Amino acid sequence: MTLAAPLVAGHVSTALIGFVDSTIAGRHGTGTLAAVAIGTALFWLPMMVPMGTLMALPPSVSQLDGGARRGEIGPLFRQALWLALALGIAMFVFLSLVPHALVPFGIAPGIVPGATAFLHGIRWGVPALTAYLTMRYLAEGLHWTMPTMLLGVGGLLLLVPLGYALAFGAFGLPEMGAGGLGIASSLMMWLQAMAFVLVLVRSRRLRDLQLFTRFDPPRGVVLRSLLASGLPIGVTVLMEGGLFIATALLIGRLGTVPAAAHQIAINVASLCFMVPLAVAEATTVRVGHALGRGDVAGVRRAALAGYVIVLVTQTLSAATMLAGNEAIVALYTHDAAVAALAASLLLYAAAFQFPDGIQVLSAGALRGLRDTRIPMLLAAFSYWVIGMPLGATLGLGLLGNEPWGPRGMWVGLIAGLGVAAVLLASRFARSSRPSRIAVRQAVTNGA
Repeated sequence: MTLAAPLVAGHVSTALIGFVDSTIAGRHGTGTLAAVAIGTALFWLPMMVPMGTLMALPPSVSQLDGGARRGEIGPLFRQALWLALALGIAMFVFLSLVPHALVPFGIAPGIVPGATAFLHGIRWGVPALTAYLTMRYLAEGLHWTMPTMLLGVGGLLLLVPLGYALAFGAFGLPEMGAGGLGIASSLMMWLQAMAFVLVLVRSRRLRDLQLFTRFDPPRGVVLRSLLASGLPIGVTVLMEGGLFIATALLIGRLGTVPAAAHQIAINVASLCFMVPLAVAEATTVRVGHALGRGDVAGVRRAALAGYVIVLVTQTLSAATMLAGNEAIVALYTHDAAVAALAASLLLYAAAFQFPDGIQVLSAGALRGLRDTRIPMLLAAFSYWVIGMPLGATLGLGLLGNEPWGPRGMWVGLIAGLGVAAVLLASRFARSSRPSRIAVRQAVTNGA
């Protein structure tokens, strides 16, 4: 699936941004690493909603393109930009207020100042990030994934010197620790967004879309349509991401060493997750394009190709974590206590590679069919009725059992992802039946 290759590179470079932040923070100190762990969790918690909501754009664009309705793409894109602006502003306000909840939530006092500084720094980049995502999803919906790769790699190369300089105070700049990493990430987001605007303006392949040639005021009908299909995606992504984030916050209550170890392990797992995520996004576009042109068999072929690729990549990821867990952890920290716990957590991360890959691929295929509401409920059940209660019970000893600590929380992650994989794959098998595809294709053409 050639569409997925640049997406994989782009998503991996995005995940490496977290790797850069965590590595620089770990070199700065265990306290800084723990602060970035909590700050990153609280940053991605609100970002799950706008990211998922804007994911309604690629299948919509691909269906219009597949149905020979390219003239409708430009107006849809401009409305999506209005939605991105509103979501960006809302997230900025949230990130301004959420640090006040750190102490009441019980985060260790030594972590709070650094986590607050990180959030106050990175919040300035959120409006740029939502605009960037809108432009990225437009390009991906048109099978043009190269900008995602190039701008992702470019952002990574920019963040390394910026993050180091602002965290450690190099080149005459003040030493800002976790706050400096937040500011560096914000600057990178703005530069990426501005670069993407230039790419779209100068692109010959998109010239017929006239993306920026006119001003369209917000149109309620279009915005409501985007929200109707996009908001369930946002909630679904929040259900999964929220499971990981809540896990990080609960582990943060256990102290600096568990928080830092968890950050290392989850960062490695997130890096590996970028591959199936990219394949899932490519599958969304392929499924949507097949739906738009009325190719019933093509819908299942696109999904099957995605499942095969994901099974191969997840096998490689799991094997790497099992065989090289200690060597991987050594890249992050020299703290013996943190390294030992992080290495053990990577073994749990290896265990959920297959269910994680299957559930994200199934969700991506369902998005291509614009089947988003039932998957949202399935995700909520898997992660918050199964995964979180089990993890909290085992990890924190809520029923009077001996607490397992971070390892118990990771058992909950494995259980939640496993249930989601079964339920979402089964949902796609039903939704992709020829009779149901015909109905969805008719609805799409009549939209």
